[in-house]
Amino acid sequence: MKTTKTLFLLIVILMTSIGTYAQKFAYVDSDYILSKMTEFAQAEEKIDDFSKEWQSEIELAYEEVEQMYRDYQSEQVLLTSEMKTKREEAIMEKEKSVQLLQQKYFGNNGDLYKKRQDLIKPIQDRIFDAIQQLAASNKYSIIFDASSDLIMLYSNPDLDKSDKVLELMGY
Repeated sequence: MKTTKTLFLLIVILMTSIGTYAQKFAYVDSDYILSKMTEFAQAEEKIDDFSKEWQSEIELAYEEVEQMYRDYQSEQVLLTSEMKTKREEAIMEKEKSVQLLQQKYFGNNGDLYKKRQDLIKPIQDRIFDAIQQLAASNKYSIIFDASSDLIMLYSNPDLDKSDKVLELMGY
């Protein structure tokens, strides 16, 4: 019984090591690929333009809130308690609307995120399709991305297929 278990374990280890030996690996650097694509630079520029425009709109709105507060501070002595309450509520309401606008533009699923998805996702999809084509044509089991959080302590430059991906995409 014990020899059967040992024999079975030996066969499993042997099959696993043969399967691992036959796998082919490669890596790409998606940051390098993106840096070679003019469409990506143009998309990033458009996203930056939207971001700057929205940021200046928010800054102007915050300046309005600050001005409302300064006016309130200077006129506070002349106001009745009811007028003070109304002014304070107006200032808080304005500040809340500016915060909502900021969230609308820059929040987790805000307009900036959606613009980035609209402009960058098609480029990323093209890269992914080219990587899949490369993997299928060269029978790679795994292709790593050197620019991701994956830590690569050593990488053989011969395994870098970034230029091949660019070539498949027509660059």
